[in-house]
Amino acid sequence: PVRKKSRTFYSAEQLEELEKMFQDDHYPDNEKRREIAAVVGVTPQRIMVWFQNRRAKWRKSEKLRTKGNKKYPTSS
Repeated sequence: PVRKKSRTFYSAEQLEELEKMFQDDHYPDNEKRREIAAVVGVTPQRIMVWFQNRRAKWRKSEKLRTKGNKKYPTSS
């Protein structure tokens, strides 16, 4: 039977570092993921999943932001 991977919990410091990296690059390559994993202290696979989830969250917020702008256009 296939066991489900247990959830990874990140400390505030780890999240701060990951968010900083996300601001620089939304799509880190394999080498960059390995570097981030070494800094943060988790596996590159966990970094890949974190970035996938963070991009989904970012796209959702972008969609809501642009939807809000269309709803209430500013007159200039």
